[in-house]
Amino acid sequence: MIGNALGVLFDGVAYGSLLFVISIGLSVTMGLMNFVNLAHGAFAMLGGYACVMLMSKAGVPFLATLPVAFVVAAIAGIVLERTLYVRLYKAPPLDQVMFSIGLVFMAIAAATYFFGPSQQPVRLPDFLRGQVQVFGIGLGAYRMFLIAVVAVITVVLQLLLVKTRFGAQVRASVDNAVASAGLGINVNRVFGVTFALGSGLAGLGGGLGIDVLGLDPTFPFKYIVYFLLVVAIGGAGTIKGGLVAAMILGICDVAGKYYIPQVGSFIIYFLMVLLMILYPAGLYGRRA
Repeated sequence: MIGNALGVLFDGVAYGSLLFVISIGLSVTMGLMNFVNLAHGAFAMLGGYACVMLMSKAGVPFLATLPVAFVVAAIAGIVLERTLYVRLYKAPPLDQVMFSIGLVFMAIAAATYFFGPSQQPVRLPDFLRGQVQVFGIGLGAYRMFLIAVVAVITVVLQLLLVKTRFGAQVRASVDNAVASAGLGINVNRVFGVTFALGSGLAGLGGGLGIDVLGLDPTFPFKYIVYFLLVVAIGGAGTIKGGLVAAMILGICDVAGKYYIPQVGSFIIYFLMVLLMILYPAGLYGRRA
């Protein structure tokens, strides 16, 4: 019984780790730019397809495809941000939503045309398959790898925002973009780099999530609700809030589907309503 509970907890943490990697870019983007980007999942899908194509067409090992997934999604993010997104920063939220939904439909149509409608397979390295015995409990090797990757990403992002000049510029732009521009900070460049970083992290998460979440052209629609839940519960623009929210959602979702499969899918929505009543601005969000 205890072993099953620990296994569910472990799987929930691994699932939450994936949600965090993909959604943290959306959290920072919404917190910094105040832009409702419902097309964020499309960048994750792009990273996933980059991994699949490199493995199937060029024989590149799985781990070597992950940096490429980050770079491809980041480049796509900066190109779209400079050409399209920048034009809607001051637009009403409804315009932003309609625009990003349109991008999602375009991404789904393009993925279906080039890669087909079926699920994409992924072959993990031998050392990431199977289970590892820890105190007599079998834990998935790949899920342990996911948790380790998220731990590293969290530390790096925290250091980037707290210890570097760029992080100071990001924090200043979040607090007051007009005053930051008056002090000589190139706010547009900060926005562009931040958007590229968030898109790259989404692409990395898409590559990491192929084995767990699956990958097909409907990916941006299937998981955008989860990404938005992480942002809403954790609070936009905060790394700590996104991490805590992703872990809560991941653990509750896995536990609900394991222990109460009949209603497991609805538990996270009940939890969202409860937490939003208790914390309207998110667990670590700032009130307007």
